[in-house]
Amino acid sequence: MKALGALARRLETALLRPTDIAWLAAYRALFGLALAVSMERFLAYGWIDTLLVAPRFRFHYWGFAWATPLSSGGMHTLFWCLVGLALAMAAGFAFRLTAPLFAAGLTYIQLIDVSTYLNHYYLAGLLTWLLALSPANRAWSVDAWLRARWRAWRGGGHASDREVATAWLILFRVQVGAVYFFAGLAKAQSDWLLHGQPLGIWLGASTSVPLLGKLFTVGGVPLAMSWFGFLFDTTVVLWLSLRKTRPWAYAVVLVFHVMTRLLFDIGMFPLIMSLSALVFFDPRWPRALAARVRRSPRDVEVPAPADTTSSAPPPSAWRARLSRVALGVGALYCVVQVLLPLRCHLYGGNVLWHEQGMRFSWRVMVRAKGGANTFLVRQKETGRVFHVPPREYLTPFQENEMSGQPDLVLQLAHHIGRDFEERGFGPVEVRVDSKVSLNGRPGAPLIDPTVDLTTMNDGLGPAAWLLPAPNQAPPPTRPVL
Repeated sequence: MKALGALARRLETALLRPTDIAWLAAYRALFGLALAVSMERFLAYGWIDTLLVAPRFRFHYWGFAWATPLSSGGMHTLFWCLVGLALAMAAGFAFRLTAPLFAAGLTYIQLIDVSTYLNHYYLAGLLTWLLALSPANRAWSVDAWLRARWRAWRGGGHASDREVATAWLILFRVQVGAVYFFAGLAKAQSDWLLHGQPLGIWLGASTSVPLLGKLFTVGGVPLAMSWFGFLFDTTVVLWLSLRKTRPWAYAVVLVFHVMTRLLFDIGMFPLIMSLSALVFFDPRWPRALAARVRRSPRDVEVPAPADTTSSAPPPSAWRARLSRVALGVGALYCVVQVLLPLRCHLYGGNVLWHEQGMRFSWRVMVRAKGGANTFLVRQKETGRVFHVPPREYLTPFQENEMSGQPDLVLQLAHHIGRDFEERGFGPVEVRVDSKVSLNGRPGAPLIDPTVDLTTMNDGLGPAAWLLPAPNQAPPPTRPVL
């Protein structure tokens, strides 16, 4: 026990050891600007109305049925406010207010409809909450400037704004590293590594891309690129963590994400990951970069922050307890971020098919999935059957997203059943005729057509109303003639 106690104290000392805050201040500014652009894209492309306001029915997360959109005017006002809050966060202005408000607004938007879930907005939400809780405004911010002016006016001493606990750097590295690692782990399956799918499908639709388009017509290229993507995701964190390979690894990061942005419509994800990969650099990198830009050779070698562990007074008892609680919460957060993507393995089968554990697991671009669903509503008293297409309740975007996600099909089935009963049709049964294609395979039934979905409830256990994934391999990638 004494040995464990000593180890815990050494770990606590290492995590609380001060390190240069430059990395966190720079990340706050860059990430805040990226978020402002992301919110402005919703305004510019009309996504607010088409994705959030127009739908008559919305898919909900468990416990968040209350998350409904404001009016069209209210939602547009909210997004303009989010643009302003993101810019204020980037500048470090009233950071303790603007950062949590932006994080709350971004979270609210994502809770409105499950069909709008995207990995990069989930990641943006997590990173924004981490920033909001961090001391990211302690340096290079409007808040820091105002504090310095206030101290000067009061005649107070100078407080250090150059340091932050090492635990913050580790926390951000774990979060960003988890995204890359689990994205790579998701590719460790036969469709990706043996058949080059679904990358072969997507590259076959990108042959018109200048310069590179003809390359995608060559046999074997999709499979080779699939392997490169797998190796990149599973090893890039290692190369970014090693000082000698870090610059070259980051150059590969930039090339990789520029290419994915050019070839695929994946929004802000490449930019978010390119910026977030900077957390693996030396914490002093912004100061070194600023010195090089100023062309001041004597400043290029930026000294490490002074070790204040011996000269600083020991923290008070309550502050020490607060630090331990904060470290515990941070450790719990890291554990959750490691375990949450692994939960899909508890269900068995092919997660790309049954989708249980698919969300929040960083399975980025590993499935091309689509299909069609027709809902069969049967009156229990008369036996009359109605064929109900999803478009009677959903927008085209919602229908496309729902087609391969069984839990969304189940939600709509319950809604259709309630709707028919409220319209005076009496008790009804709702079944689904579904055909879904995964990574180019022929369409196959996803949901048991004999099951009345109104009697099924979504939960943490395996969904017995789902049919097994098809056994045949996906079609091989072929040269485009």
